[in-house]
Amino acid sequence: MNGLKYWIFGIMTLGLLVSFTYQNIFKQTGNASYYSSKFQGRRTASGTPYHKDSMYCAHKSLKYGTLLRVTNLKNDSTIIVKVVDRMGKSSPHIIDLSFSGAQKLNFVRSGITKVQVEEIIPVAKAD
Repeated sequence: MNGLKYWIFGIMTLGLLVSFTYQNIFKQTGNASYYSSKFQGRRTASGTPYHKDSMYCAHKSLKYGTLLRVTNLKNDSTIIVKVVDRMGKSSPHIIDLSFSGAQKLNFVRSGITKVQVEEIIPVAKAD
């Protein structure tokens, strides 16, 4: 009987962990643009210097340091970027990527593309 009690507790705990893990995941779809070359070397809102070869982005509301998976919905290419800057609230775009990010998503020529943005929550490895 004692073993059964721990087994039930383990199932209840697991259920809580699973629901907590999926509850706060951020997902958004919309248009993405990329930084102009005139921002090269300038400080971002977080204080990090912008470099066109970094995998950085600006977002309207997500915390600095948040990792995002960005998928170009026109060609299914995917990148992972870090939020280091803030966008204007009135921007029609959901994310502003570094030049390198735009290159890897293959939309430099068009300047704007439709993307899906998903938050990545790092998970500690159990050794």
